[in-house]
Amino acid sequence: MTDVPAQRTWVIVASLAVALFLTILPMPDWGQEFRPQWVAMTIIYWSLALPSRVGVLWAWMTGLVMDVTVGTVLGQHALSLSVVAWLAVELHQRIRVYPLWQQSVSVWVLLLVERLLALWVIGATEQPTPTLWYWAPTFVGMLLWPWMFVVLRDVRRRFAVT
Repeated sequence: MTDVPAQRTWVIVASLAVALFLTILPMPDWGQEFRPQWVAMTIIYWSLALPSRVGVLWAWMTGLVMDVTVGTVLGQHALSLSVVAWLAVELHQRIRVYPLWQQSVSVWVLLLVERLLALWVIGATEQPTPTLWYWAPTFVGMLLWPWMFVVLRDVRRRFAVT
């Protein structure tokens, strides 16, 4: 007998890989400051949809891969994504019953937490303080959440990820 959820883990990994690819994809200079937090939003989705399978460990491992790929301080994204995943798992029963526009506001708060923790690491390592445009991706993520939710939900249903 095979374990069906273990067979479908590749769908979660593939979606995180696509999010990581979108994170490192080159963009024009004017669009760099508006790049959505693809990895954080994907972790939030899977933590809300499958809190018993995707949580802090997934976020930590994904964050370490992102730190190495993007070239930030090792553990910066791992820390922030882990905290966001923990909050998403803890609040998943509340957030999932909201309509999409209210989910977007909740996701915006989670994305703000992720950016705030990253800013804390930036300050702790004495890197230059970013401009106010640093917060723009949280608003872009809030606006993109309904579409991202629908796409990932359809992927989860199509491949029967449980």
